[in-house]
Amino acid sequence: MAGPEKKLLRALRGESFPVPPVWMMRQAGRYLPEYRATREKAGSFLDLCYNPDLATEVTLQPIRRYGFDAAILFADILLVPQALGADLTFVQGEGPRLSTVTSARDLEQLRPADEIHETLSPIYETVAQLRGELPPDTPLIGFAGAPWTVATYMIAGRGTPDQAPARRLLYSDTQTFDALIDRIAEATTLYLLEQIKAGAEVIKIFDSWAGALPGPWFRRYAIEPVARIIGDLRKAYPDVPIIGFPRGAGAGYLAFAEEAGAQAIALDTSVDPDWAAKALQTQMCVQGNLDPLLLVEGGEPLRKETARIKRGFAGGPHIFNLGHGITPQADPSHVDQMLEVIRNDA
Repeated sequence: MAGPEKKLLRALRGESFPVPPVWMMRQAGRYLPEYRATREKAGSFLDLCYNPDLATEVTLQPIRRYGFDAAILFADILLVPQALGADLTFVQGEGPRLSTVTSARDLEQLRPADEIHETLSPIYETVAQLRGELPPDTPLIGFAGAPWTVATYMIAGRGTPDQAPARRLLYSDTQTFDALIDRIAEATTLYLLEQIKAGAEVIKIFDSWAGALPGPWFRRYAIEPVARIIGDLRKAYPDVPIIGFPRGAGAGYLAFAEEAGAQAIALDTSVDPDWAAKALQTQMCVQGNLDPLLLVEGGEPLRKETARIKRGFAGGPHIFNLGHGITPQADPSHVDQMLEVIRNDA
């Protein structure tokens, strides 16, 4: 069981700190030379995800280097559609490619949600290994993609600029679209329950494309499926905190905070800390929201913005993080610059 000494868990339960806990989205990734060496050893990205020893290693690398206040499981949000039966590959320099689901017939070819565990069992093994190897004061974050974001990839077969294929299916065949969302939500719940059972102490749900949902559909597809998942997780594990990330939600952040049931909300780079401190941080812990490009730039712009965000959220529970994942072009030494500002009590 998690102890009260874990700073990140205390922040998630509403405690404020002069020096906030800090971790980074994609903190185990291509910006680190040790990650690139392990990735080459694995043979492919998916081989790395499904190799518990190597996935454990890359999860631990940023903890060893930077002493972050949390580790996040090394995996990918598209492992759930693969476990449901979608064909999945990662094309070097281009990203994921999946077989598509664009009709009721395609949906029928997917596996039932309760048949995902054989495929995903190496992920649960990685979680269990990490709980045995992480420092005692470092909690492990498990995660999954939100149903809308996962559906956008399954419908288009790849990432798209505006998620038009998913929106078109929503409009043209709402019944099939809803059934796909429900299948993903059920599988995601089972996946996260197993992560918690294996040792994850925090859960994060990434809705990376929430901002692409037209306003009338935001509540139905960005809030309601996530709220169902969170409700089911809470029934089984009421003490495990959950972070929601409806990236790009804009004004929808407020409705998400009020209705989804998460203990914390992660903010993208567009969100002004002054607004979020008044509108969101009074309700829950907030996480964010440094622009990842500043870790490419470094120097005074990075230090100034890090200090501004830290200062803006100083009045309530805050986890310092980025507004999205760290990029492969980031300089590892710039992470040290960021941490120096965060960890300075002044």
